[in-house]
Amino acid sequence: MHLSTEHKIELGLTEQGTDNLAFAGPEVEDQLRSGSTGVSGDPPRAEVEEEVQEEQEEVGEGLELVYSLNDRPPWYLCILLGFQHYILAFGGIIAVPLILAGPLCIGDNNTAKSHLISTIFFVSGLCTLLQTSIGTRLPILQGGTFSLITPTLAILALPKWQCPVAGTPTMDPGNTTTPLATEDPDQLWMTRLREIQGAILVSSLLQVVLGLTGLVGLVLRFIGPLAIAPTINLIGLSLFIEAGKKCGAHWGIAALTVGLIILFSQYLSKVNVPMITYKDKKWTIFQYPLFKLFSALFGMCGGWLVCYLLTVFEVLPSKSDQYGYAARTDINLDAVRSAPWFHVPYPGQWGVPTVSVSSVLGMTAGVLASTMESIGDYYACARLSGAPPPPTHAINRGIAVEGLGCILAGLWGTGNGTTSYSQNIAALGITKVGSRLVLQTTGILMILLGIFGKFGAVFITIPEPVIGGMFLVMFGMIAAVGISNLQYVDLNSSRNLLILGFSTFSGLVLPTWFNSNPGVINTGVKELDQVILVLFTTHMFIGGFLGFVLDNTIPGSEKERGIRSWRKKVQENGQGHAVNQSCYDIPYCNAIFQSFKCFQYLPFLPSYREPKRKTSK
Repeated sequence: MHLSTEHKIELGLTEQGTDNLAFAGPEVEDQLRSGSTGVSGDPPRAEVEEEVQEEQEEVGEGLELVYSLNDRPPWYLCILLGFQHYILAFGGIIAVPLILAGPLCIGDNNTAKSHLISTIFFVSGLCTLLQTSIGTRLPILQGGTFSLITPTLAILALPKWQCPVAGTPTMDPGNTTTPLATEDPDQLWMTRLREIQGAILVSSLLQVVLGLTGLVGLVLRFIGPLAIAPTINLIGLSLFIEAGKKCGAHWGIAALTVGLIILFSQYLSKVNVPMITYKDKKWTIFQYPLFKLFSALFGMCGGWLVCYLLTVFEVLPSKSDQYGYAARTDINLDAVRSAPWFHVPYPGQWGVPTVSVSSVLGMTAGVLASTMESIGDYYACARLSGAPPPPTHAINRGIAVEGLGCILAGLWGTGNGTTSYSQNIAALGITKVGSRLVLQTTGILMILLGIFGKFGAVFITIPEPVIGGMFLVMFGMIAAVGISNLQYVDLNSSRNLLILGFSTFSGLVLPTWFNSNPGVINTGVKELDQVILVLFTTHMFIGGFLGFVLDNTIPGSEKERGIRSWRKKVQENGQGHAVNQSCYDIPYCNAIFQSFKCFQYLPFLPSYREPKRKTSK
């Protein structure tokens, strides 16, 4: 979709609203099919057609996209929209090295912190390019995952990895009788980081195997809306504590940020701003949906600007123990001064990774939880970008590429892995821009800005309540996207209500209880304790697993469970969507895959032919 300087830019695919059945229920489809073959002039059928048309128009409005998956916005728009995704992911990505700085014994070493921040942004950009190019090919951003933070903290909490007390000799964890050289304090945190690198490297191989062998796709045959809905829903609901903490730093600033985002994305979404361009040797004025495209960025910058003004005029308190201090913009200025101008991360920059069985087993649980979360993200991303539900080969390939991304993160030494970012998926729904090219531009920007250390350090000054305000909107929308998957399910069925309610509620209760009682798991095997603790403290895993088990064990018809209409959407091959399922093909390789029969048996390629399965009537 290209910009036009002679005509007013339409806020969406206007023709799509009249024939879009993507999100209509099966009853609507049956009525439309029956109405199309009848005799014209039949009053009851005319009424049905009118109702169907009204429902389709409502659906079209909900799917209104400025740019869909395969559209190629102008280069300057790609940079601006890509920068917006960079900003949205910034808070979540930068939180990972800042959380791990203490357990890694980095302390106040701002140089080490800036190097870690540059590394994780560099690798995140690299993994985003891989995922959008050869992975699922959806506009989905890759970044640090909180699923691996819990096992990482558990590993660093072991006695041999605890930070030494000031004044005592630092011992080598590999040989507790040999002190480390005190002249090189960097070895204190590098040794611990190498242990985390090794654990991530080995455990991520499981994710690669699950994707390449098609085991993930095999499990997906039994996953329906009642498993996907609580998984996506809990992605948003489980982060309410984090959002509350950041908003609680100053609720007024957080409310202002929320209000600005809602103002730009909803109230002013249909207000076009007149802009001027030079084309064909003349100046032309055209209408542009500026507020709709950059609502999140404008809202965040507006809150950031207010905080800056309040800081300059000393309205906000200057003491750290007073309420509202976290809203100041001059708290982290030292990080900007100490950040290097340029730093190019490279594999093995902290040394050769080390591997231990306990660390690998503990990290494996985090990898499994991240895999389940990513599957839900793929469906949410496809829904918000106007693409059909991802086929089996795309999900297999996406999981394999995520495993490859975690391996790259382990080689570069980010202290973490990579996963799909939910808040950026939510941004697709707010900005109505689902272009793949925009996210590929984001990946390039993350690589470049990861090398340019000063630029990234500037955004450390974003106040916490501004980030909290963005989280309130973004995570709330993710939870709503999860609920929207229930349109396929019979919600009048007590069976479905039981599965949905129990899986969602358990996904909130169990992790909260285990976090409140950290010492309750004691099997005598520390590695097993870590695995159990990680699994039972991951909201998405609990909700998705219970929904999956109950939906496949409690008797119910496929129509009642929503499986029939769910599969129908996949088999429609993209009918009614902005693009068809060819959007998941690997570019420039499809002809090769179709030429050789052997490629039909590889479950991660578009040429893969799934075994035919019988469907109950």
